[in-house]
Amino acid sequence: RVLAILGVFFFHAGRPFDTFPWEINNAEQSLFATIIFVFFLPWGMPLFFFLSGAGTWFALRRRTARQYAVERVQRLLIPFVVGCLLLTPLQMYFQWRHAVQAGVYTGTFWEGIQTRTIQIGPRFFGWAGYHLWFLGYLFAFSLIALPIFLWLRRDAGQRIIGWLAKVGQRRGGLLLFVIPLIVIKLVLQPYFPDYQDWADFCYMITFFVYGYVLYADERFAPAVRQSWPLMLSLGVVSSVLIFVGGYTGVIYEWLDAPATPGYVLYWTAWGINGWCWTLFMLYVGMRFLDFTNKWLVYGKETIVPFYLIHQPIIFVVAFFVVQWDTGTTLKYLVVVASSLLVTLGLVELIKRTRVLRGLFGLKTRPRKAPSAEADLSV
Repeated sequence: RVLAILGVFFFHAGRPFDTFPWEINNAEQSLFATIIFVFFLPWGMPLFFFLSGAGTWFALRRRTARQYAVERVQRLLIPFVVGCLLLTPLQMYFQWRHAVQAGVYTGTFWEGIQTRTIQIGPRFFGWAGYHLWFLGYLFAFSLIALPIFLWLRRDAGQRIIGWLAKVGQRRGGLLLFVIPLIVIKLVLQPYFPDYQDWADFCYMITFFVYGYVLYADERFAPAVRQSWPLMLSLGVVSSVLIFVGGYTGVIYEWLDAPATPGYVLYWTAWGINGWCWTLFMLYVGMRFLDFTNKWLVYGKETIVPFYLIHQPIIFVVAFFVVQWDTGTTLKYLVVVASSLLVTLGLVELIKRTRVLRGLFGLKTRPRKAPSAEADLSV
């Protein structure tokens, strides 16, 4: 999870330089940054929600449902609201300044705010908080899925998990979990095509539930270890298909024609890509990352404030850096180094300030050695 949050940081730091529109864009764009963006897009956030679902399994082992819900309010809802109030205006301001500077907008900042139409439904989280939509989604998932998780702990739920674990032990059995993901995209995407709308909401909550399920039965662990070559192979093949389709432009034709073979092929590849790379990364964690140290303990404790702060800092730094008359590589390195140092400095300030700890998702009384189970629950 610590590596994943660092990956999100580098991902967002590269967004000004890829060929897709973002709030802050460099005049000269990078093919390499675009490749990185396209590669991580289908499975980056699904991996996060999967890990969060796994953390919920750990959390509910030592918390009641009420304690879990209260903790979710403290560690997710309050930071989301605080971030929306403090960080969203900052991001809006620099987005507006960049648009005016680039000549794509001529109105005042207040006029720009008035043009933002409030979003109803899951897109509200992104409208209100930019990158904080993840915390909003995760809070909603935690409450919606809580009754499901409590039911899965009963005899009927344990039988279903046991059956899934038995199927997962067979060669390719873990691919059974891909079917609901593909169905969700094929059924809902034509009606909710926008990013972070209901299709994405249902897609992501499925990964969240999957994370809980795969940690609820010990037989899934050896199944993940045994299936990693298959998951890696399918992940690479589906990534190549998405790359080639995007490069040739055929994907855009497919997306404009729901219920056609191309449309089905694309979302099938998307679902396979998200699930297979998630399981492969889970295997990598099992195989190579089964240890801890003081840096990981620090990272697990501060992961929420780091996530809250990192993108607004990138906005501010990138706004000035993209104006430089120099190459994209140097600009990217400056954005990364400067944003990381400032973000870590502010995180340390939050960590050392009692009032800010509660507002930014940290426990008001930190333990000397936080347990992995406690911190995984985010």
